[in-house]
Amino acid sequence: MKKFLIIPFLFSVFYFLSFTCSTAEEINPSAVLNQRAKLEEELKGLENQIEAYRTTIQDKQRESTTLERDIAIFDAKIGKAKLEIKARNISISELTGDINKKSETISSLIEKTEREKASLAAMIRKANELDSVSLVELMLEYKKLSDFFVDMDSFESIYKGIQDSFYEIKETKSATEKEKSDLEDKKTEEVQLKSIQDMEKKRLEEAEMEKKRILKLTKGEEQRYQEILNARQKDAAKIRSALFMLQGSTAIPFEKAVEYATLAWKTTGIRPAFLLGVIAEESNLGQNVGKGNWIVDLANSRCAKQRDAFVQITGELGLDPNQMPVSKKAWYGYCGGAMGPAQFMPTTWQLFKSRISAVTGNNPPNPWDPKDAFVASALLLSDNGAVNGNYAAERKAALKYLAGANWSKSAYAFYGDDVMELASKYQSMIDILNQ
Repeated sequence: MKKFLIIPFLFSVFYFLSFTCSTAEEINPSAVLNQRAKLEEELKGLENQIEAYRTTIQDKQRESTTLERDIAIFDAKIGKAKLEIKARNISISELTGDINKKSETISSLIEKTEREKASLAAMIRKANELDSVSLVELMLEYKKLSDFFVDMDSFESIYKGIQDSFYEIKETKSATEKEKSDLEDKKTEEVQLKSIQDMEKKRLEEAEMEKKRILKLTKGEEQRYQEILNARQKDAAKIRSALFMLQGSTAIPFEKAVEYATLAWKTTGIRPAFLLGVIAEESNLGQNVGKGNWIVDLANSRCAKQRDAFVQITGELGLDPNQMPVSKKAWYGYCGGAMGPAQFMPTTWQLFKSRISAVTGNNPPNPWDPKDAFVASALLLSDNGAVNGNYAAERKAALKYLAGANWSKSAYAFYGDDVMELASKYQSMIDILNQ
């Protein structure tokens, strides 16, 4: 009679095991892979088109200024911006799909774990029941001694199989959760970059308006366009007095900005127009992030070093830390706290303090002082290799300024392009002032 305690139970365990050992990846992998391949192919095509527009802009900027040339540049910039927005949306869509897939896998693994636990618990309960029966009694229930040993071997094998499966599921679930977390980090980065598209869209609209304005003024005639350019070049006084906007500091006249950039150039070799491009882009990004406060935006325990450095910097300068503007903490991140026009984090500023003072004479230097901030930016850009002076070296240095070791990621390409376009604009203005 005791035999019936084992045989039906073995069948039930086989059922549990066959049910639980089904793969967790039952989410139509073929359809997922096809969709992913389609998105990646579309994204690659967009990136190739964007690179073609980038090349067109660079080539056209080397040509003599004509109406045809400038309209071609406007068209390329507009087309490039539209494709960049579309590419980022595809990247976010792709990451969202991957995250959803990982979430479904994790849910499946959790369900499978619960089934494995139930199987294991049943095995343990049955083992306890069998322990209450003597081995002799149990063996007497079998007509053949060999049947007894077959069933006992099966029992032990299934028991071990469930245990091994349980641990395998646990490890798979842990690995999948890590993969999901990494994907979520990538997505939050893309979403944050997407928020910058508000700025990109604004520039796109401005470019379209400028194109229409030029065509309206010139009626498509080259001579009239050259007359407009000449009139602009004679207006150096307006250029000198135009305000150069800064993040975390009061705007200064463009002429003063050129003075500070020239001071930095004499020490670091960083081209003034390029430095102004970086400072202007940081200001644009800072306006997008908004104004923060150190108490709120450095509150996370992971920001302790930044917070301590910020208190030390403001203390040395005799400034009220509560009154000094910093960048807001990004919604996905831990720390805000970037300071002034250069948007240096407090610990980074501490590393550059002595080098800044050696150039400006301000000891200690002030992150919110434009002169100190310009020199700080130039020093970092110099460290990033911009002193080579060519387009590629400057663009790479700008990207490192934003993203450090991740500078080559295509998601950040917009920053380098924006800086170089701004540098071209400021170089033209500087050339007029130097005439």
